[in-house]
Amino acid sequence: MLRLDRVGKTYPNGVHALERFSAEIPKGEIVAIIGGSGCGKSTLLRAVAGLDRASAGAIRVDDTAITAPHEKIGIIFQEPRLLPWLSVADNIGFGLSGLPAAARREKVAQALARVGLADKADAWPRELSGGQAQRVAIARALVPRPEVLLLDEPFSALDAFTRRDLQDHLLDLWADTRPTLILVTHDVDEAVVLADRVLVMRPRPGRLFAEIVVNLARPRDRASPLFEAVKHRVMIALDRSLDRNLPDGVVQPGVGEAMWW
Repeated sequence: MLRLDRVGKTYPNGVHALERFSAEIPKGEIVAIIGGSGCGKSTLLRAVAGLDRASAGAIRVDDTAITAPHEKIGIIFQEPRLLPWLSVADNIGFGLSGLPAAARREKVAQALARVGLADKADAWPRELSGGQAQRVAIARALVPRPEVLLLDEPFSALDAFTRRDLQDHLLDLWADTRPTLILVTHDVDEAVVLADRVLVMRPRPGRLFAEIVVNLARPRDRASPLFEAVKHRVMIALDRSLDRNLPDGVVQPGVGEAMWW
């Protein structure tokens, strides 16, 4: 269980980026965090990753307080951030240095096969396409089997076809060990495709505005009326999150929207 208890962040320059953000995310759940620019999405993710320490509140994975990077938590950024002086295989195995060489090679080979890049083991990162490089980044993050995997807009720099392919591929890989996934995205379609819950944030300071359950079976049909209904609810919540006259709170389903789940 990942628990965020009234997490806040104020930077030394006085910017109040995050205020009293609370959530409980069970193991294996996929949560998307969405909101306008400057609403604290990436600040929240960096706090959960232990890259930036929260100014207030607490972050825990099970009984472990997170105040610095931790082996239970992995992260994938918008850019693959592969080490250019290492081969693809060595990039994937970078976090497995504590294993015997034979075990490390076996895990890396399995990971390469799962992401469809078995023939790229000896390639250099500069020889990969953007989609291939992000597949390597996903494999590198998942191969240590983290309990929580954070994704900071990992597909936003890719074309629509590659982005859709990697969304489906991420779900296939997630199904192997079912870590908790927290995805920051600007893409409403992506949030509804991937998430079990969508958390909508509002800005200045960043805080939770609404929570929307996505109770749709996988794989999800992007063209179905039910999919479109959930997207509509998320878009309404995003629009309302910018209205400072509205209080924070769960967006209620419209007439008929609660019937299909």
